[in-house]
Amino acid sequence: MSFDQSGFSADLLQSTRTFAQPSPIQAQCWPIIQSGRDLVGIAATGSGKTLAFGLPGLKHILAQKAAGVSTGKGPSALVLAPTRELAQQIAAVLEEAGQAAGLRTLCAYGGVPKPPQTAALRKGVDVVVATPGRLEDLINDGSCRLSGVTYLVLDEADRMLDLGFEPHIRAIAGATRADRQTLMFSATWPPAIQKLASEFQATPARVTIGSQDLSASHSVRQIVEVIDPAARDRRLEELLRKYHASRKNRVLVFVLYKKEAARVESQLSKRGWNVRAIHGDINQRQRSEAVEHFKSGQVPLLIATDVAARGLDIPDVEAVINYSFPLTTEDYVHRIGRTGRAGKSGLSHTFFSGASDKARAGELINVLKEANQEVPEELLKFGTTVKRKDHKLFGAHYKEVDFTKKATKVSFDSDDE
Repeated sequence: MSFDQSGFSADLLQSTRTFAQPSPIQAQCWPIIQSGRDLVGIAATGSGKTLAFGLPGLKHILAQKAAGVSTGKGPSALVLAPTRELAQQIAAVLEEAGQAAGLRTLCAYGGVPKPPQTAALRKGVDVVVATPGRLEDLINDGSCRLSGVTYLVLDEADRMLDLGFEPHIRAIAGATRADRQTLMFSATWPPAIQKLASEFQATPARVTIGSQDLSASHSVRQIVEVIDPAARDRRLEELLRKYHASRKNRVLVFVLYKKEAARVESQLSKRGWNVRAIHGDINQRQRSEAVEHFKSGQVPLLIATDVAARGLDIPDVEAVINYSFPLTTEDYVHRIGRTGRAGKSGLSHTFFSGASDKARAGELINVLKEANQEVPEELLKFGTTVKRKDHKLFGAHYKEVDFTKKATKVSFDSDDE
């Protein structure tokens, strides 16, 4: 119920000094993780998951040091994240939390030179936060040894599977200690995640905050507007004059494609808006610079593709505008989760086009209803049917099954049976 009851030292609790009490995911997970059990945490984005697994991980490392357990210069804890932005955000939180206790954190991701990362590994680190691709590079060239990792976290596990990281995750997990404690955090609980959990974890506890089904943060007011795509540019400026009237408050605009991001940025810039864009066609330095300028308020209006939908933990984003509806409703949930964070309220305004988006109307309606939001009549006209999702490997006939159950052995008495 309070940080005093958490079992963490004063040094580690420095990172919680701005919060009144633990968030629900933290309050539920901390006792379980500190007992040594594997865990699956299902909670909406912006719910405090980083400290939910971060503080127990740092306490785990300190306990090992106190017991004289040595991992050489390799890390004791490893956190895997799907995107550079999310890895950087997690590393920043863990760096601050562990600083007072003298714990060192390295963030390893692609798109930047490897020498600084390899140099840090040579000096020795306690925690590595990494994207799978860059971490595999560091393992393969002998720079990073995971043989001492006893605490493994897969953050945004659903997103990592979407991006095709499963073979990399398996290879990386195979390089850690077999007796490790393994934690998985995700915003959704699809069959693929269930299967991964059953293979990577031993009798995990499962903590679900809110609905297990697809659901959005209830601290975000959701407005959905059915609109003709050709009218979006004019309407976007109208909304910016409403939601970004001061031109100082932070507003995040999501688009679908890289070229769309560049076009919207150019168009708004020409009309006098102080705006930057972040997408896959710019280099890592430009991406980091755009995010830092947005965080500082130097550039309070940011255009982003879904590379920024997860990992941007900026508490004061007042509004999210979805210029283009994403390809999945899960991405919609993650996009609007950029506002209404850390106990604050937020607003999202979404453009929905019947021509290209109507297949996701049923799912969107369910998300709006679950959060007690208004469902526009124009959206209901597209129907409330939710199309069954195809599994990437097995197609639409793939069934949701309980992967924790053991297979039953069938024997036959003769060749005729």
